[in-house]
Amino acid sequence: MTEHVVIEDTGSVRLIRLDRPDKLNALTSAMYDALREALAEADGSEAIGAVVFSGAPGAFSSGNDLSDFVEASRHPFENSPALHFIRQLARTRTPMVAAVDGVAVGIGATLTLHCDLVYASPAARFRMPFVELGLVPEAGSSYLLPRRIGLQRATEILLFSEPYDADEAVRLGLVNAVIPADLLLDHALTKAGRLAALPKGPMQATRALIRGDQAALEAAVETEAVAFETRLRSPEAQTAFAAFLNRSRKT
Repeated sequence: MTEHVVIEDTGSVRLIRLDRPDKLNALTSAMYDALREALAEADGSEAIGAVVFSGAPGAFSSGNDLSDFVEASRHPFENSPALHFIRQLARTRTPMVAAVDGVAVGIGATLTLHCDLVYASPAARFRMPFVELGLVPEAGSSYLLPRRIGLQRATEILLFSEPYDADEAVRLGLVNAVIPADLLLDHALTKAGRLAALPKGPMQATRALIRGDQAALEAAVETEAVAFETRLRSPEAQTAFAAFLNRSRKT
């Protein structure tokens, strides 16, 4: 585990809170491992009926920690903690709720596509900048996003790395409601508590029916992973990573 992921169980709800505010909750390999373990434990527990993801005030997650990611790219992506977490995320049966305040970039945005309920503060800003980093979408987003919001709008978001705010996310059907920042987490926890109180068998069966073809989603995750590994080693990605790291060193 890592001190940058805080797990708090209150009754039947598990809160998974990202706690690396100095880096806008950029995810490291250790954080991915902690997230995967927290979800797997929730799925295997009779006591946990719902999970809530949250971040620090003003930052849900700025995506992968690129310094950590550059190091991880020297090893097979198949063995990466990021991919292991994504696989767990896609197959988790426990209902998941996201409370998004501030930036939600890369995996910070694609993670929410797997959540059953998503609530955002007025300051929430979502972005999936894979192409401009020389990469391809991950976490099943190339499969989920077009089916959620239509091919044309998903194309703009994924190809142009086009950002969208909380109000636009509600309009697109990607966020349930915009909630004031000081009420956001309590609201998400309350909704998660209601999910956890439902009869587990029919709730999980209904959830599976709503979500549709699980095998197709998991296949999309694997197809993306193959393309992602190829792109990760490409000149475009290496150039983009180097430029980002150089800018970071100057600030």
